[in-house]
Amino acid sequence: MNDTLQGWLQGEIQGLKDAHLYKKPRILESPAGGRVTMDGKSVINLSSNNYLGLANHPKVKQAALDAVEKWGVGAGAVRWIGGTMAIHDELEERIAKFKRVESVLVFTSGFTANSGCIPAVVTKDDVIISDALNHASIIDGVRLSAAAYRKSDGWVYDHKNMDMLEDCLKRASGFAKRMIITDGVFSMDGDIAPLPEIVALAEKYDAFVMVDDAHASGVLGKNGAGTASHFDLYGRVDIQLGTLSKALGVVGGYIAGSGSLKEWLINRGRPYLFSTAHPPMVAAALIAALDVMENDPEPMERLWSNTRKWKSMLHDAGFDTMGSETPITPILFGEEKAAQDAEKMLWEEGVYALAIVFPTVGKGSARIRTMPNATHTDEDLANALAAFVRVRDRLSAGV
Repeated sequence: MNDTLQGWLQGEIQGLKDAHLYKKPRILESPAGGRVTMDGKSVINLSSNNYLGLANHPKVKQAALDAVEKWGVGAGAVRWIGGTMAIHDELEERIAKFKRVESVLVFTSGFTANSGCIPAVVTKDDVIISDALNHASIIDGVRLSAAAYRKSDGWVYDHKNMDMLEDCLKRASGFAKRMIITDGVFSMDGDIAPLPEIVALAEKYDAFVMVDDAHASGVLGKNGAGTASHFDLYGRVDIQLGTLSKALGVVGGYIAGSGSLKEWLINRGRPYLFSTAHPPMVAAALIAALDVMENDPEPMERLWSNTRKWKSMLHDAGFDTMGSETPITPILFGEEKAAQDAEKMLWEEGVYALAIVFPTVGKGSARIRTMPNATHTDEDLANALAAFVRVRDRLSAGV
């Protein structure tokens, strides 16, 4: 490797370590679940997006195995060239029915769905108005667009501040199109966007709304249909992004909306145009996961039961969960070093829960992000709480 590049990389990595921002992934050695084996150690897993436990559901696994026998292991091409199989179409039709929209287009991930959709639906004549705490994939999708969007130009409103959003919309009257984009559930704080107010303002000022429902999919709304369902806003949210990688337990993302939106993205959504289609077993597993979500309420009921228990236990123990309303439950530690030290101590205690630090969250608001799911037992949650209390005591004592 070039010496200049190697020296720069090593210096930057050391800088991350010095600032307590360095991350190294642990290796999962068992199926995803509430208790897993990582790096050879059995731990309670509070950092999984497998909200409903569907990644290991027998029906979902069997559907994937059956699809391998029928379809093989790969599509062999990008979707528009010849990689769209009948099972991909079936998946999109099922999701559209589930979301109660005209059409759905599936992408290889939620991240690529954002980076494919956002630049495709706005031009240099348009403006994007964005919540300050939107997910990184939204931010990157916005940056790829030609629209006006910069915070310095006043197009980013303070988190959930509807007065600022309305001010942005008033100033945006000269643009051809006005796009409001927000997370449905915010991934670091676990709170829910005020979607009824956002939609009302959009309708008042002739704007359109895009909602990233990655952490609402399978969590909020009827059978987990998301924030539009949760607030009964069917037909009033123009573009919905959903994930297939979290509550549904497999991988992928999708854009839900009108038939015209799907048709346009097929022709101009670059990640769709230049990415090989999902393996057919992925599509089959997702169809089975949708079947479970629509017909078996127990996983979602267990998810919310565990969520309520976990939040109540933390509050009773004096922890600050930062106003979370969903299974995403941050526990505030403040300084980056404190959160990183807490993560290491929790691991020693047999709990895997990640520290979230700058630049993912603002400096001084570092936290341990916990995520109870449907597979945790009461014993798991009790043991995890006891570990958090011991870690807090150690940190307070400077041990």
